[in-house]
Formats: sequence, C-alpha cells, structure tokens
Amino acid sequence: MTRLFENVRVVGGATSFAFSGETITADTANAERIDGKGLHLAPGIVDLGVFAVDRAACRAGGITRVGLMPDQSPILDDPGIIRRAALMGKPDLWVHPLAAATRGLEGTDLAEMAINASAGAKAVATGRRWIADAGVMRKVLAYARDCGLTVIAHAEDGNLARDAVATEGLTATLLGLAAAPAIAEALAIARDTMLAEDTGARIHFRQVTTAAGLDLIRQAKRRGVQVTCGVTPAHWLLSDIDISDYRTYARLSPPLRSDSDRQAVRAALADGTIDVIASGHDPRGPEGKRLPFIDADEGMSGAETLLALSLGLVRDEVLTMERLFELLAANPARILGLDAGTLEAGKPADFILFAPDTPWAIDATKMKARAGNTPFDTLPVQGKVHRVFKGGREIE
Repeated sequence: MTRLFENVRVVGGATSFAFSGETITADTANAERIDGKGLHLAPGIVDLGVFAVDRAACRAGGITRVGLMPDQSPILDDPGIIRRAALMGKPDLWVHPLAAATRGLEGTDLAEMAINASAGAKAVATGRRWIADAGVMRKVLAYARDCGLTVIAHAEDGNLARDAVATEGLTATLLGLAAAPAIAEALAIARDTMLAEDTGARIHFRQVTTAAGLDLIRQAKRRGVQVTCGVTPAHWLLSDIDISDYRTYARLSPPLRSDSDRQAVRAALADGTIDVIASGHDPRGPEGKRLPFIDADEGMSGAETLLALSLGLVRDEVLTMERLFELLAANPARILGLDAGTLEAGKPADFILFAPDTPWAIDATKMKARAGNTPFDTLPVQGKVHRVFKGGREIE
C-alpha cells in the first residue's frame, strides 16, 4: 500500500509526500491519503556521536539513526561487539557503531579497522580522547583511508587539557577550577588536519567549539583537506558563565567556552563551516552529576531536545529549514556512508512529522531519556515531533 501525506510542508519545498513499504516513492496513484495539515515533514535525524542507545529519547526527538561512539563497556574494538551493537536498537532505531581507532581506545596500537568495518562499523573514532602520539594518529588516518572510513576525532590536546574541568577565564578563576586554555582545541585541530592532508584521509571533528578551531577548519577546507566538523546546541546557546554556582549539569566535554567563542560557533553555522549538528547524547544519573564539580561526570542528555533547540537557529535566521536538516540528517549520513538522510525516491522511508512552532518547556524530571541531565532544564522552546517513521513503519 502506498501512503501519501498531503498538506504538509516537506523540507525541500514539496507539498505532498508518498512512501510504499520501506522506501520513498514517486508513485501516488491509488494511494491512501493522510492529511498532515499544519505539520512539517523532514528526514529522520541521523545523530552522529551518541554515547548511549536510548530509544525512547530518540523517538521523542525525531532521531531514526545514531552513530554510536566506541566508549562503551566493552569498548567497540572487536567485530563481535560491533555486530551486537548494530542490533541494539532495531527495528525502531538503527545503530551504526563507530569502531575504536585504537585497541581499548588507549591511543597506542591500531584496532583491526578492516575487520570491524566488515562487522558493521561505519567509521572509526578516537572516542572522548585525543591520540597524543602523532605517529599513531598518522597510521590511524592512513589505515582508515585504505578502508574507506572517516576518522571521527576528539579535538582537544590532552597534554594541555589533562585534569582540567573548565576553560581558562574569569569564571574558572573565580570558582577555583582546574582549567585549560581554549587553544587546546586549535592545537589538536592544527596537527590532525595536517596529518589528514598528508595522508589524504577523511577526518571529522565531532565538536569544534572555539573561534580559533573554526578558523583552522575554514583554512583546511580551502586547501582541499577532506575535513568536516560538528557541534552540539550547548556550544551555541551557553558559555562558561553557565557553570557558575558549580552547576554540574553544565559540565561538558569539551567544556563550555567564552561568549566570544559561542558567537563564533553561531557565525560558523551561518557561513557553512560547521557541517553537522548532533546531540552529544550522554545520559548521566544523579549519582554521576550530584557531586562536587571536579568529580561530576561530563555530558548531557540531548537526544529529545536536539530538534527543538536547533529550530531556534531557523527562527533567528541563522539557518534555513532546509539547511538545518542538511546538518541534522543529510551530512551525518554522508559522513557515515549511509544511503539515508534525504527525502528522495528510492531512499529508506525514515522521516518525521513535526510542528515547528509548538511551544513547550524542557523539564528534566519528565524527559524520556534514561536520565534528565540537561543544562537546559526549564528553558522554553518551540518545536514538537508528532510522528516518527523508520523504514516506513511508524514508531510509537
């Protein structure tokens, strides 16, 4: 049976949308017609770089596929573990494992990328860590190039950022927190883009959060380096002042930056430097967050707030709706080599229906995620997901 949504605004400009079985179709003859008046229809979000498979949170946020970071227990550095990870969310949510670039994410011995790729890994990643040894990183990039995989890198010089819990500045000084200079990010990007250029490899920096780091990404792109980068909503909406009062829900990795860096992120979204918007979904319970700031876990629960927070960029005219879904779906799918992320005939019928102007307030106590560790608790937002389809099947 072919189903046809009518009276929807399809991201991309159309006014109707049809699917049959698991794929999008252009054939609308004798189709069952469904009135989607007042709703927008868009590709299912491809969330690149989550730390947990959280089906309820993803459903609430319109996410149909996730790129799972290798920082799991056990670490995703073995083909058997990767195969199991790829099955974790099906059929409601497709999990695309990102294999560890080095064994145990230790940054010394290369993992078996070719074998892990054959087991289902869609990229290799350094995880939460930076590979300190430039020789090892060069081998990672060269091996990944030969395997046709993108390297997803953490952009933070670990020698500068070691033991730091904040970014150097007035806030960290007043709070007495161990801090690292923001240049730690730029140093990591400078080295790794040069190595990517030398090897001809593809590299994606999962989060770039400083003006200096973003300038290096621009320069590398102009030189023809195969580099892309991403960001999460926290780094264009919050700054280091938001950790005042030792607010552990705002302890993130990388840490929150200065307001000038926050503004630089918004500018980089507008000018196309940033390629991906992701949630950085990392649910942490009270046992990990209700601790002294230096002992608290890093991370935020972001899957179900990703779309609503990102739609603010459209209302502020930083991005168009079409460009927003390139960053949320098409670009992350392309980086992972997935035949998804767009509303084209023959593509998988992964899509969402949402109301972009529906107001609501984020409430950490009512989140669908495993834990409501969000720095955006009580924030008024707009944009609510109504229906989610994965492979043509509606996810309740």
